[in-house]
Amino acid sequence: MAKCDEGYLCDVCGQDVPELTDSDMYLRYVVGMLDPEVLHTTPERHIRCNPVLAQYIVAPDFAPVVVEGPFDKRTLDPAYVAEQEGLVTRGWRRLNEVAKSEIPIIQYPLSEVLNEIARRSAHV
Repeated sequence: MAKCDEGYLCDVCGQDVPELTDSDMYLRYVVGMLDPEVLHTTPERHIRCNPVLAQYIVAPDFAPVVVEGPFDKRTLDPAYVAEQEGLVTRGWRRLNEVAKSEIPIIQYPLSEVLNEIARRSAHV
């Protein structure tokens, strides 16, 4: 099978990442953690295969993820945790919205991320 026919395989578990809503790469892109210029070279993984990020999704339709160890959000500064929960949860909700639409990939990110991309582009 040609590489392009395989789809996106998770670099952690090796399984297919069949849905946009399961994509850690696109979640990181939507919240501004991943520059659009490197999407095509960034390894893919399931959101749950990146528990350090997944633990910040707080939504009734997303089963909580618990991380043990130094990156466990329960051991981090509460203000930082609240900020990350807000950002990543909004990003996950946005990912679910764009998965149901036909908007161009460049419009996937949260509005503040799009504004930052535009600002950086204007200064190049």
